[in-house]
Amino acid sequence: MTAEKNANNQPQSYDMLVIGGGINGTAIARDAAGRGLSVLLCERDDLASHTSSASTKLIHGGLRYLEHYDFRLVRESLKEREVLLRAAPHIIWPMRFVLPYDEGLRPKWILRLGLFLYDNLGGRELLPGTKTRKLTDPIYDELETRFTTGYEYSDCWVEDSRLVTLYAMDAARCGADIRTQTEVISIRGEGGAYAVELRTGNDKNDEIIETITAKGIVNAAGPWVETLSEIAAAGTQTQGGKPHASSLRLVKGSHIVVPKMFDDPHAYIFQNADDRVVFAIPYEHDFTLIGTTDVPHEKADDLPEASAKEIAYLCECVNEYFEKDISPEDVVWTYSGVRPLYDDKAAEASEVTRDYVLGLDTPVKGAPFLSVYGGKITTSRKLADHVMEKLEDFYPKMGKPWTRKAHLPGGDIKDADFEAFYQTQRKAYPDIDPTQLLRMARRYGTCLTEVLKNGLGQDFGGTLCEADIRYMVKAEWAKSADDILWRRTRCGLHMSAEQRIAFAEWFEANITFT
Repeated sequence: MTAEKNANNQPQSYDMLVIGGGINGTAIARDAAGRGLSVLLCERDDLASHTSSASTKLIHGGLRYLEHYDFRLVRESLKEREVLLRAAPHIIWPMRFVLPYDEGLRPKWILRLGLFLYDNLGGRELLPGTKTRKLTDPIYDELETRFTTGYEYSDCWVEDSRLVTLYAMDAARCGADIRTQTEVISIRGEGGAYAVELRTGNDKNDEIIETITAKGIVNAAGPWVETLSEIAAAGTQTQGGKPHASSLRLVKGSHIVVPKMFDDPHAYIFQNADDRVVFAIPYEHDFTLIGTTDVPHEKADDLPEASAKEIAYLCECVNEYFEKDISPEDVVWTYSGVRPLYDDKAAEASEVTRDYVLGLDTPVKGAPFLSVYGGKITTSRKLADHVMEKLEDFYPKMGKPWTRKAHLPGGDIKDADFEAFYQTQRKAYPDIDPTQLLRMARRYGTCLTEVLKNGLGQDFGGTLCEADIRYMVKAEWAKSADDILWRRTRCGLHMSAEQRIAFAEWFEANITFT
């Protein structure tokens, strides 16, 4: 066990420490570093290793939030769809959603009004508006024949964990220090700033204990946001204050993945009898993603897993709409995440606001401690903008807002036209299988040239190759085989058990970290 200091034998000092390597933390680190602040981001595990990789993979306004009168949140989210689409068209793309009309549920006038607001609140430029559809058309053959009318509207798909990674990469490009597998173990006030003790490494024999100082802290620890507030409160109580205290509502959302249930590239949004909605979305070419649930979750440290009840619930919901029924035996994969929502005292977990709340305090005089509650992937960039706005009095020399028109790494694709970009890659790499090339172009965008500069290397199956691994370890902080298989690529779905084991063994034998 060692302690690290800088060349002057003093703790490394930063303008801002961001705690949490999820969607909000990485977006904030990116924004702050781009404004000229010195930033350290610490993530206890891997980037997007919890909530931010367990979403429904949508950049959307949240159609059902209109029923809860969350007009500000919906409007902000709708405006952000096209901002993010332009920033990263390789990992974000338009998708059409079909909403069947069910006579026993919401009336047609409610659906039409909601979709009219959805089309007009956010100032659409790139995405087409709502259309009425006859569900007797053969392209909807997977639906039960009782559904004859529906509506088709626009939202966007996102590779959620890759968006987190791109935020972190852009933060690093702007000068931020990104550290994964680094846990904050103590925070104390010291000389008008914070002295923060960090523990890096998963192996107790190889861990490093280091103290850094920060002029301010942003607590974006997601489900652990109150845990970090308590750590800070314990270390700063002698300073005469304590960080913002709030009530956190943990809500688990689970998804199931089944073999492909329909061929058309559109997705479905289904109303359920309990007033919730469930999505059925084309996933990884060969599968259908179904989700999500809203279930109270007790403790942040409890591993979220899809329960038998949740799996049955999702199966039963889609069975109300599709001719071909599915059962839990058809499920090939599940994943769950815990949403760290601000507790607005709603009676049901599904009714808790998805809006974000920023709690700002100064437990050390003149040194901000800001905690982030709630939020969603769609509003992550705007949330970061609001965080910096709240902190501008503490950092008077920081730069102006800059992220609205900025591309993310790999996203500088002409006219945000991914298809045209992909066709140029087909000509540049004619010897690479088109399916593999398409998936790699989606992962990396214009960074693909860097990824392929030494060729594909060893093939591990499921379109995963050695070039992927080398790049992710070097440029994206990848540290484990599971992280690569299930979060950064999801190639694990396309590989056999034997291939996954062989890849894990290769990774252990061939990848070293300094």
